Amino acid sequence: MSLRHPVITRFAPTPSGELHVGHVLAAWRARRLADVHGGLCVLRIENIDADRTRDPRWLAGIYEDMQWLGIRFDGEVMLQSRRMGEYAAALKKLRRMGVLYPCFCTRADARAQWTEMTSAPHAGWHMHYSGHCRMLSDDRIAELIAKGVPYAWRVNMRLVEELIGCPLWEDLQLGVRRCVPSQCEDAVLARKDIPASYHLAVVVDDAAQRVNLVTRGADLIEYTPLQRALQALLGLPTPLYAHHVVLRDTGGKRLAKRDHACSVRSLRAQGISAKQLLSAVQRAAERGGVWTGWG
Repeated sequence: MSLRHPVITRFAPTPSGELHVGHVLAAWRARRLADVHGGLCVLRIENIDADRTRDPRWLAGIYEDMQWLGIRFDGEVMLQSRRMGEYAAALKKLRRMGVLYPCFCTRADARAQWTEMTSAPHAGWHMHYSGHCRMLSDDRIAELIAKGVPYAWRVNMRLVEELIGCPLWEDLQLGVRRCVPSQCEDAVLARKDIPASYHLAVVVDDAAQRVNLVTRGADLIEYTPLQRALQALLGLPTPLYAHHVVLRDTGGKRLAKRDHACSVRSLRAQGISAKQLLSAVQRAAERGGVWTGWG
């Protein structure tokens, strides 16, 4: 698979806290690849979950930090909170195809899947789902629904493989890979209070923004086969991928929003310039993702 032109990349943060240096790497790399290929880089705000993204300061902070860094984006900003209809339509299509089933497991039963619903998941965050509700009879499902037991929609990946086979996807560095749906977990795609999971929203939104080169951290690579399968089911185009290193401290711990010392806002307050920060992030990437500070 070759690059399609114009190349369109994207940066898609969640406004649930301050941006940190890992976000800077993701935004910088997306912008850089777009510029190298004479393309576009679009911005998407992943704010489906109103509870996690309610504070307007976080969204304002994203815009402010990106402007300070000098990282520009093309076209209109996409807000997921305004796209509930599109996600509902995609979910309806999957239901009509018969690949979804209601899952009545409680949050305690599947707490990791609930954590992953609206933010990009990361390796090691989840427990594998047992497939319990996939085995429920139609009568039992009807009984639980009649009782008002809350449920989520999961995708039956074994059935998905019967429908689409094992499609290919490609990473610029890693080459061609094969998606084997039956080896993927039956992921949660929606529940009553959150109409679309990260996995469903990301494939719908990438297609809507015509993103054909997805740049993101290597910690998300294990979820690419699931997203490739959803693209095939929904008849959406398949982008190229470019998974880059994830920034970690010298002890190997992944940098996250809770690491306030590495937030863009805190570094700005220390008097560090945008040029210094971008240079430090690039050096860390060249060292395999080891973040040792801005100096």
